[in-house]
Amino acid sequence: MDLFNKCLQYYPIVDTAKKAGYYPYFIPLNSEPDRRVVIEGKELIMLGSNNYLGLTTHPKLKAAAIEAIEKYGTGCTGSRFLNGTLDIHVQLEKELAEFYRKEDCIVFSTGYQTNLGVISSLVRKGDVVIADKLDHASIMDGCKMSYGAVKRFLHNEPDSLERVLRKLPAKTGKLVVVDGVFSMEGDLAPLDQILPIAKKYNCRFMVDDAHGIGVMGKNGHGTAEHFGVEDDVDLIMGTFSKSFATIGGYVVGDHKTITFIRHNARSLIFSASIPPPSVATVLAALEIIRDEPERRARLWRNAHRMLDGLKKMGYDTGTSVTPIIPVHIGEDMKTLNFWRTLFDTGIFANPVLPPAVPPNRSLIRTSYMATHTEQDTDQALEIFEDVGKKFGLLE
Repeated sequence: MDLFNKCLQYYPIVDTAKKAGYYPYFIPLNSEPDRRVVIEGKELIMLGSNNYLGLTTHPKLKAAAIEAIEKYGTGCTGSRFLNGTLDIHVQLEKELAEFYRKEDCIVFSTGYQTNLGVISSLVRKGDVVIADKLDHASIMDGCKMSYGAVKRFLHNEPDSLERVLRKLPAKTGKLVVVDGVFSMEGDLAPLDQILPIAKKYNCRFMVDDAHGIGVMGKNGHGTAEHFGVEDDVDLIMGTFSKSFATIGGYVVGDHKTITFIRHNARSLIFSASIPPPSVATVLAALEIIRDEPERRARLWRNAHRMLDGLKKMGYDTGTSVTPIIPVHIGEDMKTLNFWRTLFDTGIFANPVLPPAVPPNRSLIRTSYMATHTEQDTDQALEIFEDVGKKFGLLE
């Protein structure tokens, strides 16, 4: 059998969807990824971004990136382990550790690589990693790359976690890993409930807070701060591709553990380091997160307005309590039709189909920004009401 046969079988599916106008992926923007975007000359309200604080177009971040290029050039052309560490990498790690009140931090080139590197370096043969069933793909890929056993527990169910842990040998090394904010559902891991259980069974605990940093907590420290358990979480992982408005990832924790990860994470050692403009962008964004709590307040005002409005109309928004708000549709083709109609009437959102969600649970993922205006949210709600009635989802 030709190895490429699978490609030939898959291609007609994509080609047919493109010709029919229902291919929702790799859509090129012709403008900055802001609260509104331009696609093929048409302006749409952006409800499909992770740019929660609206910082991608902030003048301070742009200036910081330009200044970094002028001083350091465009890239390091090597891994952090060898020639790819600049003084601003070290500065960023120091500031992130201080931000979380942790001892140390290591910065990776992407969030995906962070989870791969952290989990696969810490979980070795004879160890066990325990993950929520709806954890992000990067967590699960990190589990697969480790040589340890992998156990799953039911989404956000403390009793399920305890049943799993109760069956594991007491002397086994154990790492529990959960998303802080789940990126499709928009709900939170109940850290205040599952952390005590993990500690009861002598587990180390890691939170992937990619969608929580800058969003959750009084100071924007994330989900652990929201639940008041920052000191009890061993490792907090985050990305720079959401609230920080660029690309990269990091993990904070105690100095000895971070030192071990720094010298053993293959995705760090064998990847080029995050480029200077991205580092400078994060430093500028971190300053804004610390100094402008009103930006976070605007984000939550917009999120509550949309969540309340969609619920009042009669939409099923699941368990969302964050600026990530899913609109559950159900059948796959109906979801694609719904997405296309939203697109044609002025909203950019994301259709989510199996296997990313269970069969017949397809949805439209929407997310909101601090920079959305009342005009944006009013218009978005009007469109959702019109489209929902057209598809028989609303009365």
